[in-house]
Amino acid sequence: MAWPGWRWAAQQQGLRRSTPWLMLLALPLLLFLVLPLLALLLRIQPATFVENLGHAQVAQAIRLSLFTTAISTLATLVFGTPLAYLLARRHFRGRGVIDTLLDLPMVLPPAVAGIALLVAFGRRGLFGVYLNQVGLSLAFTQTAVVLAQIFVAAPFYVKAAIGGFSDVDQNLEQAAALDGATAWGVFRYITIPLAWSALFGGTVMTWARALGEFGATIIFAGNFPGRTQTMPLAIYIGLELDLSVALTLSAILLAISFLVLFVVKGLLQPRVNAR
Repeated sequence: MAWPGWRWAAQQQGLRRSTPWLMLLALPLLLFLVLPLLALLLRIQPATFVENLGHAQVAQAIRLSLFTTAISTLATLVFGTPLAYLLARRHFRGRGVIDTLLDLPMVLPPAVAGIALLVAFGRRGLFGVYLNQVGLSLAFTQTAVVLAQIFVAAPFYVKAAIGGFSDVDQNLEQAAALDGATAWGVFRYITIPLAWSALFGGTVMTWARALGEFGATIIFAGNFPGRTQTMPLAIYIGLELDLSVALTLSAILLAISFLVLFVVKGLLQPRVNAR
């Protein structure tokens, strides 16, 4: 019985001795990932950053981004939660296909997503033709911005919610039902609180992905200042017209992305430790 323990201890000692070499091999990739972000932050002058916050283009882009992402995130919560619950608790024919379709927007090139939305809901699109007949035009409007954000970002929430609902102990739900709770009561007071960390984490990730959406938006909604120009699109224009504006918006999105990841990792870490 002592032999396996001795062998394990020897392996651990060998791993500790190899740590400096592993760190040396990992350093190039780590530096490659960190240095561009550091260069971005060092390029921005604090006074210029504060001044650009009052720039009309920057203010409009920030307001539009916050407004559209709030709508797209809310729509994802309303319509994505039932879908996530269905996939987490029901097994039916075609479930695998639906699950794969949910994964597709996360790996699909954003430009392809934009073209798909355009040929579906554009003025001459598959469904856009019928929408135009009733006076609805979606392409190159703020509605198009919201639809593009939902298309690329909603799967992040749905996938997280599926994991959250799957982790809930159904024995607790059954006990509540036996005590007389309705199906809605069980879902509201048992399921949602127990899956809350996953649902909130998925919501934050969805909002952040919608905030950074570029490719689908510029193709389906265009890049019109004050109307469809979100922060990523303003960065694109800023590279040609005013680099300081692009740097300011880039720094804001970088800070938001860091905070989002920090919050999500903080929520998920207790769940990982519990396992």
